[in-house]
Formats: sequence, structure tokens, C-alpha cells
Amino acid sequence: MTVILAIAAAVTGLYLLAIMPRMVHKPDKQPLLGVLYAHRGLHDNGSDAPENSMRAFEKAVKAGYGIELDVQLSRDRIPVVFHDFTLERVCGVKGKVYDYTYEELQRFRLYQSEERIPRFEDFLKMVDGRVPLIVEYKVEWTDAAVCPLADRLLQDYRGTYCIESFNPLALLWYRKHRNEVVRGQLSDAFLQEEGLKGLLYFVLEHMLLNFMTKPDFIAYNHKYYWTLSRQICKKLYRCLAVAWTIKSQKELEARQKDFDLFIFDSFIPGGES
Repeated sequence: MTVILAIAAAVTGLYLLAIMPRMVHKPDKQPLLGVLYAHRGLHDNGSDAPENSMRAFEKAVKAGYGIELDVQLSRDRIPVVFHDFTLERVCGVKGKVYDYTYEELQRFRLYQSEERIPRFEDFLKMVDGRVPLIVEYKVEWTDAAVCPLADRLLQDYRGTYCIESFNPLALLWYRKHRNEVVRGQLSDAFLQEEGLKGLLYFVLEHMLLNFMTKPDFIAYNHKYYWTLSRQICKKLYRCLAVAWTIKSQKELEARQKDFDLFIFDSFIPGGES
């Protein structure tokens, strides 16, 4: 029995160390607080302001919402704002964003609107520090080249922002090269929500690489707010908790005690659900 208890204690200790976020030399997160974040801008994919469009971003700024957006690279290594790795859902064409140069991407419209895929640089110039930003890096597998190229633009940006990614490699890059920037680990209940299998998704779901990436916040699918690792990060380690993606006033009100920041879409907070 003593051996079993010792093993259980050791495993528990290793687990707590594995999911531990940044605990010392923390950057100031206060400027990010007190605002709701419009998911991919204040968008409606059936309107003239579809997701991740300049029009949707302009609407969010005018309404006083923070903005959550997605950044990846074109073939000629220009940081562009687009969520999916593939173009078919939003633009109705085959291939990945990385298959086309920026100029070639400008041939495609977002959801049949007049909006085109924006350059990250143009987006930053438009927002001009008026609202805080959550910049999600889209890193497919092991190519984190978007990090230094997009960060080069962020270094000249004077507004409030933080970065996040599902891929721990993006956080590792920031820990090594730009440790002063607030960074967040995106996660989900991959094994339940997506039906994915394997050790990799188990590790990502439970954030067992936090000991390497040392995130300043955890952004988690709000439907799985009860996940043990997320709860420990918030309640034991006092790590900032971000909810994605809230889609009604009812959901927003229900999760007030479980998260600190909220990313929303499909409704106007304070209005009708």
C-alpha cells in the first residue's frame, strides 16, 4: 500500500508540474481585461462583413469590442488573416492558403461578399491600437514560420495584444524569442468534441506541455469548462482563463464564474441571444 501511495503521489506531482503555466516574471495582463472579444471580428457570413474581413474588424472597433483573429502565411510568406488552412469553406476554391501568393489570394472573395483576405499588416494599421487584440497563430504541424514574420509587424504595433495558438510550437517560439509578450495555450476536449484519437490529442487536451510553453492564459472550449487541467490552471495556479466561443447571452451569463475573458460570435452581448 505504501508503494502504491508513493507512486500515486509521484504521478500527481508530475502531472501538476506538467500543466503548470508561467508562475514568475509574468507580463501585465491587465490591459486585456474588461472587454469582450469579437470572434474573427463582428461578423456575419451572410452579410457584407464575413469572418476575418476588414469590414467585420471595422465593425468590432466601432462597437468597442476587442478582436480575436487568425494569422497564417501565404506562399510568398506574407502574414494574412484567415482561419482555415484550406480555402474551400470560406472562398469556395480548392487548395490551402499556403498554396497561393498574396496577390493570387486577392482573386477570391470571402463568402461571396466584396471582401478579400486581408494582410495582417493592413489589419494592424486599421485598428491602430483602438481595441485590444487576441492574435491566434495558425501553425499546421511543425512549421512555425508565421511566428517571426507576424511578430516583426507586432513589434512596431503600439496597441494592446496577446498571442495564442493550439500548437505549442508557437508558444515555445514566443517563450524563447519574445518572452515579454502575453501568450496563451488554446485547447479543447479533442477526444470528446472532435472524436480524435491518440497520445498527441490526449496531451493537447490536458495541456501536458505547459511545463515547456509556460502560457500566461488558457483559452478553452467553454462547453468543457469542467476539464480538470483547465480547472487546476485557473483555481490552483490562478492562470487567466479565456472562453471560446460563446454564442448566446445565456452562455455568456452561465460561464461568468468559470472564465475571465470571453470570445463571442453569433450574437450581440447584452442583446437578444
